[in-house]
Amino acid sequence: MPSGTPRRPYDSARRQQAARRNRAAILAAGRELLFRDGYRATTVRAVAERAGVSPETLYKAFGGKPGLVKALWDVTLAGDDQPLAMAERPQLQAVLATLDAHAKLRLYAAFVRGVHERLAALSALLAEAGPEVGQVLALSEDERMAGVSAFVAHLADTGVLPPGTDTARLAESWWALTGPHLYTQLTTGRGWDTDTYEDWLTGLLAAALPSPT
Repeated sequence: MPSGTPRRPYDSARRQQAARRNRAAILAAGRELLFRDGYRATTVRAVAERAGVSPETLYKAFGGKPGLVKALWDVTLAGDDQPLAMAERPQLQAVLATLDAHAKLRLYAAFVRGVHERLAALSALLAEAGPEVGQVLALSEDERMAGVSAFVAHLADTGVLPPGTDTARLAESWWALTGPHLYTQLTTGRGWDTDTYEDWLTGLLAAALPSPT
């Protein structure tokens, strides 16, 4: 290169846009092939080919098939791929901002319902995928426990819970009540519609609140 020719600046914005496009394409391809072929038959190479990228690009973005599944789970849970924690999302922000305790619990039950509506099909598919995906699901349950615990801590901090409440036990109870298995058993197994599930969950959450002494 002639000494008088300026070097072309590194276009990081363009590379970031390309990485986001590749990520979105890989997630879409992974979802399609997982539901079409199942977890075991879905290979990294097949997903990469469907997405129009190299297997190396997939490994770089997700670390392999379990990482891709975890990312797909997280995107499905949140409803999008925006880098925003669940607690910072508008629906949960509305829950936290609501002052009336019963209204707060109903909004939280609606949030839980929405998560399960988005995740139900993927959860059922992955439940039969074996120990490799079992680790992903276990991590997701740990994250759900952390989220429920944070909500219970919020209730304690805002005076909804009476002093002396065993917040750890309450969080564990609500973690069980809000789990995907109960949702699937009641909706798919027993034919409940999701409005009925939401009403039921709201009532149970309210009933589990300790009474003031």
